[in-house]
Amino acid sequence: MNSYFSTFLYTGVLYTMMIKKKRITAALLALGLGAVTMFSQFPVSAAEETAQNTDAAAQTADPSVVVTNGIDGWPQASDISSAAAIVMETSTNTVLYSKNADQPLYPASAVKIMTCLVALENSSLDEQITMTATGVSGVTDGGANISSQLDEVFTMEQCLYAIMVASANDIALQVAEHVGGSVDAFVQIMNTRAQELGCTNTVFTNPTGLPDENQHITAHDMALIMEAAMANDTFRTIAATTSYTLPATNVSGGERVLTNNFTMINSTSDGYYKPCIGGKEGYTEASGSTLVCEASKNNMKLVCIVLNGASGVTDNEAITLLNYGFDNFSPLTIADNDFNRLSGGTVIVPNGTGEDGLTTEDTSSDSQIMRQYYFSKTPVGTAVLEDIQQETDDAAITGQKNMEAAKAFSASHTDVPYYIIGAIGAAFLLFFLFLMIRVIKS
Repeated sequence: MNSYFSTFLYTGVLYTMMIKKKRITAALLALGLGAVTMFSQFPVSAAEETAQNTDAAAQTADPSVVVTNGIDGWPQASDISSAAAIVMETSTNTVLYSKNADQPLYPASAVKIMTCLVALENSSLDEQITMTATGVSGVTDGGANISSQLDEVFTMEQCLYAIMVASANDIALQVAEHVGGSVDAFVQIMNTRAQELGCTNTVFTNPTGLPDENQHITAHDMALIMEAAMANDTFRTIAATTSYTLPATNVSGGERVLTNNFTMINSTSDGYYKPCIGGKEGYTEASGSTLVCEASKNNMKLVCIVLNGASGVTDNEAITLLNYGFDNFSPLTIADNDFNRLSGGTVIVPNGTGEDGLTTEDTSSDSQIMRQYYFSKTPVGTAVLEDIQQETDDAAITGQKNMEAAKAFSASHTDVPYYIIGAIGAAFLLFFLFLMIRVIKS
């Protein structure tokens, strides 16, 4: 009988704990489950139609125009002469400007951004790198170099500065061999990392960016790579460096001063752009002029990519596009009405847009809800919310299992059927009530 009452007490405590753990909202959602089921039979939501229509529009869009200018209510931007470009906000990946952003093009030395990122993620800055025939071959391959010599030793940190500041092909090749074991193996790591970052139309064939008909990238993919690279503190420091001095080595007799030709971070250049916090330019006859940069202003960080442009033009076009982004868009903090919000709540929208100008679409997975915000069918940010209904269901299942376990425990400790135990308990209860009544009457 003691086991029976223990089971009853355990069940009561368990239920109380469930209520406290899942909060009032969970209980309310459980009560409204039937209503949710009924409404789930209604037609697809406007947000879902938005996502579908966006995909359809992308398939039919004219690749020769600025795609973002076709968004209803979106600030209109000027076209540029370069073949492709994108401006993307880094915290939400909201695309503010897009022209041929998914068109595969030759990347030139923008490739070296991925080279540095992979090296940083797979080595330490104090590692010693000895020049071999692989690296020295980059001195005579027709590209930029620092005149490295066979058996010359550099640290990884020195090599990364040489790659970004001087665009040194010889050092890029040697870093690739050092990190990957071979240049080909390193290139495979680059491609794998690009896929991990969400790149969908990028193929690397070398770590330098020298022309190869099989090597290509898109403006959108390059934006994802630059965003990841600039999230690395070391890379961000290197990418903002205008001049770097290599000390004397075991082979060279003196220092080498490396100068960065990236105009947007050079305060003495006509192409200087104060908000720019790092970037790289490149040029080959096959690729034309390429430019990759990140700028910070008005509580936003924007990545800007310009591909296949005319020499001497891409920096001015990048400045125009960045100014367009900073002048016409701003962060909007979504009211935190949902106490179950786990992250997010900030979106990037055209100036003057309020929360009532946005639609949402929720996707549930692993006890969490991913909430996508849309402005006129265009994604502008996400938030992660706790899936209250799922947690409530899980709690109910757990409670049922615990109750069954308690019953099993009680059954294993007595041979008396439950109905007999219950009858005995009821008899004792009636007996005590009878005694209490007699005492009161007396």
